[in-house]
Amino acid sequence: MTTIRVLLVSAVVLSASVAIFAPAQAKQIERACVQSDRSAANRQTCRCIQRVADQVLTGSDQKRAAGFFRDPDKAQETRMSDRSRDEQFWTRYRAFGNSASAICG
Repeated sequence: MTTIRVLLVSAVVLSASVAIFAPAQAKQIERACVQSDRSAANRQTCRCIQRVADQVLTGSDQKRAAGFFRDPDKAQETRMSDRSRDEQFWTRYRAFGNSASAICG
C-alpha cells in the first residue's frame, strides 16, 4: 500500500471514530448548565455557553468544567490547588468564563 493510500485510510478511520465517539462527549457544558438549579440557566444561555466552550476548551476541559455545575466545591478546590496541571486548567477555565460572560451574559 502506498504512503498516500495509508494516510487516506487512516484519515477515514479517524473521521469515523470521531463521528462515533464525539456525540457522547458533545454538549457536556450545555447539559450540565440546563440541569443546574441556577435561575439564569435557560436553554438559550446554556447553548451559548456551550458554543463558547467549544471554542475555548478542549473536550477533557469541558468534561471537568461540567462537573463544576454539579459540585461547585470542585471548582474552588481546583482554583486553590498548587498543582501546575490545575493551575493551567484554571487559566483556560477563567478565559472561558470571561468569554462566556461577555458573549452570553
